[in-house]
This record gives sequence, structure tokens and C-alpha cells, in this order.
Amino acid sequence: MNKVHHQHARRLSLWLLLTPFVLWIGLLVLLPHLQMLRVSFQVRESWDSVTWGLDQYAHFFTEPYYWRTFLRTGLMSLLTMILTLVVAFPIAWYIARLARGRARGWLFLACLIPFWASELVRTYGWMILLRESGVFSALLQWFGFAPTEMLYNDVAVVVGLVYNGLLFMVVPLVTTLDGLDESLVEAGYDLGGGHFTVMREIVVPWAMPGIVSGCIVVFMLTLGSYLTPTLMGGKDSAWFTQQIFTQFITRFNWEQGAALGILLLLLSSLMIWLGLRLTGQSLRKVMG
Repeated sequence: MNKVHHQHARRLSLWLLLTPFVLWIGLLVLLPHLQMLRVSFQVRESWDSVTWGLDQYAHFFTEPYYWRTFLRTGLMSLLTMILTLVVAFPIAWYIARLARGRARGWLFLACLIPFWASELVRTYGWMILLRESGVFSALLQWFGFAPTEMLYNDVAVVVGLVYNGLLFMVVPLVTTLDGLDESLVEAGYDLGGGHFTVMREIVVPWAMPGIVSGCIVVFMLTLGSYLTPTLMGGKDSAWFTQQIFTQFITRFNWEQGAALGILLLLLSSLMIWLGLRLTGQSLRKVMG
């Protein structure tokens, strides 16, 4: 009797612990996306007449500006993800393997401090640095160059996106590299491997779960970014989230905006699946 009562108590405790998570997933993730999927199939013939069809999706594929911006956003997000990994890996390696004591904590804090401010504040900070009257332009003028406007181009957008995604790449890399057994690295060198060989054959495979985890998070954040491309790219910047914003807010065309949002979600899911397949990782291992 006591055993049965104990099992019921454990089951009840488990459900109580899972309830907030289930409500969060159901009400804040699944329900809004299902509603957006339903709206994307609506065809509004008049303010009080709605039918169902694929008109919004057909309009996306027949309008070159939409699908070109869609592809451009995907490629720019991939580029940003790769550059973020290149910048973050040496930082994570130094924090996890070389820094000791308080230095390690201070370095990690240095990566964390910028994220105490919002994305908007961080983006405006980069705009102050890169504008024609900003710090970098003033430095170039001090060396004898003409004033230079570094904003409102793809390079400025990528710089802002890499900066905003850096912490989300560093954290999983530090976590995985911290568990690397030093004897494995020493054995690689003892067997005649150089720096590149040890990095390729030992370090990178060991850090692969962290690499894939960081790349997934950075890619999703970059793909769905709105503020940074809009503010640092200017009117000539073409980012797919801007098209979604225009349909929802400017044109009040919720059906088309919902279709574009679903397509962006599908692209993100497809890239995550491809990344896991190409690296031989599982989602459980990566997110563990």
C-alpha cells in the first residue's frame, strides 16, 4: 500500500514540475504557431468574406523580391554564424583551457557585460562607432584619410550580428572544451601531430556538440533578427524579417505576413536538420 502511494506521489510531483513547461510550450509556442499557420491559408476576399487556399505562398514564389530576400537572409545568416564561430572559438579556448583562477571569471564576465543592455542599446553603440562622425572615422581622419561612413551596408550588419551572437557561441564552447582531457591533447602531440592535426582530430570532434549547439542558436537568432539589420543596414538592407514586419504592421496583411513567418520557420528548421545530419549529432546530445 505504501509503495503504491509512493508511486502516486512521485507521479503527481512529476506532473506538477512539468506543468509550467507544458503550459509554456503549449500556450506560448505551439498555439501561436498553429494559429499563424491557419491564418497563412486564409484568402480574404473582403472584410467579412474569407476562403482558404495557397494564394499567399504562391505570391511569395511569384514575387522575386520576396524569395530573393529570403535566400539572401539565409545566406547572410550562415555567413554570420561561421564568422561568429571563428571569433568565438579562440575566446572559448582561452577561457576554458588557458585562463586560471580569477582571470577566467573576469574574461567570462567581459563577454557577459554587453548583454546586460538590450539589443537596441548595443546596436546604437555600434552605430555611434561606425557613423561618419564616429570614433572609427575620426581615427582614420587622424591618420589623414577622408571622413568615412561605415554604416548602412552588409559589412556593418554582419558586424552587429556577430557581436550580438558572440556570447551564445562562447558559452556552449566553453562548456564542452572545459571537459576535454588534457592527456588526449598531449597524446596527440606525442604521436607526432602538429597544432592543426591535433585541433582537427581531437579538439574539434570533442567540441562538436558545443559547436553545433552554438551554431544552431546563433543561426536562429540571426535569421529572426530585426533591429540590427534595420538600424545598421538602413533602407537598402533587405532582411526577411523586415518583409514580415511590413505585411503585419504597415500593410495590415496578416495572411501574407503569417505565410512569410511560416516560411522563415521552415527555413530555420531545415537548416537545423541539415546541420545535425552533416555533423552526425543528435538534438538531444547537442542540447544536453
